[in-house]
Amino acid sequence: MSGALQRPAVVSRVSDLIGRTPLLELAATETGSRLLLKLEMFNPTGTAKIRMARAMIDAAEAAGELRTGGRIIESTSGNTGLGLSVIAAERGYTFTAVVDHHAAADKLRAMKALGAELVYVDADDDGGELHTAAREELAEDMARDEDNAVFTEQHNNPANAVGYFSVAHELAAALDGDLDVLIGAVGTGGGLCGTGRELAKLVTGFTTIGVEPKGSIAFGGPAHDYYQSGTGTPEGAEIGALVDFALIDEGVKVGDVEAFATCRSVARTGLLIGGSAGGVVYEALNRLPSLPPGTTMVALINDGGEKYLDTVFDDDWMAERELLAPDVERAVDEQLTKLRGNR
Repeated sequence: MSGALQRPAVVSRVSDLIGRTPLLELAATETGSRLLLKLEMFNPTGTAKIRMARAMIDAAEAAGELRTGGRIIESTSGNTGLGLSVIAAERGYTFTAVVDHHAAADKLRAMKALGAELVYVDADDDGGELHTAAREELAEDMARDEDNAVFTEQHNNPANAVGYFSVAHELAAALDGDLDVLIGAVGTGGGLCGTGRELAKLVTGFTTIGVEPKGSIAFGGPAHDYYQSGTGTPEGAEIGALVDFALIDEGVKVGDVEAFATCRSVARTGLLIGGSAGGVVYEALNRLPSLPPGTTMVALINDGGEKYLDTVFDDDWMAERELLAPDVERAVDEQLTKLRGNR
């Protein structure tokens, strides 16, 4: 039975809807440990990154770098660009997104619908490769050549991390400080490290685990292409200044096969999550049974799966890239079924 009805807020801007996202208990153990998902897809644009998009524009305005009628430029795989599209529309700026075809097509279409200008660095590419370094170089050049234009440079912008301080406060308040493990994807580093940095002021003794795709270089190991979008650091790109290894107790890698199989398995519980979130949940589920009794683990779920219906959730797309793995999906299904029975 649901609790008392809460009066919904009436707001005047889309960005006023940012934050206060829910927690979902996905799984638990017989010893009372539980896995909670911080569902950031309940933000406008369906992603956590609108939090840091707003913070970066706030900082640029405060520093006098962005004035009335100015242009925002960013290299993006989609989710940051979606957030910047909203903030630009609200505040009367032009937003130019420097993109490649590796991004989910729905993200690109959504940015354009919100009024963004899309500039591709791989117009003749089939979308199989990331072009992060080329995107960032072009974005920097464009901002340098135009007056009243700012390259928000999400990978090295301190305001990126500041945008996630609110996540820490929401978690501490919702759980009354009962949080033992924080696990999340590492791309720019702003989400996990920004949340972790602020959370350390509010909660003591928790462990932070960073997850990146196999092929990403932040935690070492061989570099190669991967299909998890909006996360990791591909070969040829610099590890962003916001990836603060001092704040990450352990860094792990999860392959595309395992990440996407987990997305597809979790979907059968009624929840659609994005590709990088699948990697986070895969690692969290594997760790949950061995955690001390009564442990609370929180996984940061940066976006939902609706943007990946043509990729992660499409059998043909998956099979063409040799990512379809029914045996892995079955294993995750069995694990989820067992752990969900303890809730």
